[in-house]
Amino acid sequence: MNLADKVLAVNNDLPIRTDAPVHSGKVRSVYWLTETDSKRLIEEKGYDVPSDTSLAIMVISDRISAFDCIWSGENDMRGVPGKGAALNAISNHWFNLFKEKGLADSHILDIPHPFVWIVQKAKPVMIEAICRQYITGSMWRAYTKGERDFCGIKLPEGLAKDTKLPELLQTPSTKGILEGIPGVPAVDDVNITRKNIEDNFAAFNFKSVDDISLYEKLLTEGFEVISTALANIDQVFVDTKFEFGYVKDAAGNDKLIYMDEVGTPDSSRIWDGEQYRAGKVVENSKEGFRQLLLNTFPDPDILLNKDRMDEREALARDNKLPLSVLMDVSKTYIDIAEKITGKKIVLSDNPKAEIVSILREQYQLID
Repeated sequence: MNLADKVLAVNNDLPIRTDAPVHSGKVRSVYWLTETDSKRLIEEKGYDVPSDTSLAIMVISDRISAFDCIWSGENDMRGVPGKGAALNAISNHWFNLFKEKGLADSHILDIPHPFVWIVQKAKPVMIEAICRQYITGSMWRAYTKGERDFCGIKLPEGLAKDTKLPELLQTPSTKGILEGIPGVPAVDDVNITRKNIEDNFAAFNFKSVDDISLYEKLLTEGFEVISTALANIDQVFVDTKFEFGYVKDAAGNDKLIYMDEVGTPDSSRIWDGEQYRAGKVVENSKEGFRQLLLNTFPDPDILLNKDRMDEREALARDNKLPLSVLMDVSKTYIDIAEKITGKKIVLSDNPKAEIVSILREQYQLID
């Protein structure tokens, strides 16, 4: 079996029993289970949710997305070996730690396979909840152009690139395109202020205005839990994106939870602590891959300018990356996952066959 066979590149074609279309994102695919199967699993597995809760199988892939495009490599490498398992392992670790610390639950009910979560249906809060501890990336680029107001927060003069901010900043943006919110352009991923959220909390799917403070508390506390744990393995937690949603508890009450993924190399910047103290930024996250792409192609504006999306998609489609690049990314993901979890990431020989076997034999979700 060659290396490409160990990569799960296509994850929306599993024969899981469902009566709804499969939702496939850049990295994950979601299979909504039938009402009968949801009820059966809740009873058989003892999931702590109401009996009428909708369940889904969420399958991660090894695809790698950057600048809103999927990238692939030579030798039919359509993903990064170990990436999916590493991302899930890291998220699982942080979600468990949040629960231990009494912060909040996640949407995950069960983990049948390193690539698979069984999740309960959540109503997402329509906010990309971003926390920043250092000034870098898009914030630094805007700062160099004279911007000092970020999401209603005033930044001081004299900040230097890649340095720690005076305080942890929450700089939220919209999740998806939201129509009809005064002062908020109807485009994806636009920065918003706390006042935008307060004045239109229902449009962002908050149940009450008081839940805004709860989301901010969970955001700050979650960031601090991860930052402290990473510091213990000499890693710097630079910035990250959280997502939140509402689910029903066993008594039928709404509760705000963490969802999607958390504290991963895909959703965060993580720097090597020793190198940072020596004055050098070494990325232990996807940001290193992003920087490589920016330095590889002669016109980096194609990757940064949303108005040039057609050119960007052509760039990703027509350029197969060297195998060495994808293997370097694989090492980054696997190494940081093993440092965080303290456990080995084992590559599956045939992840799709393993998933099908487990979901058929142990969960009776495949005929």
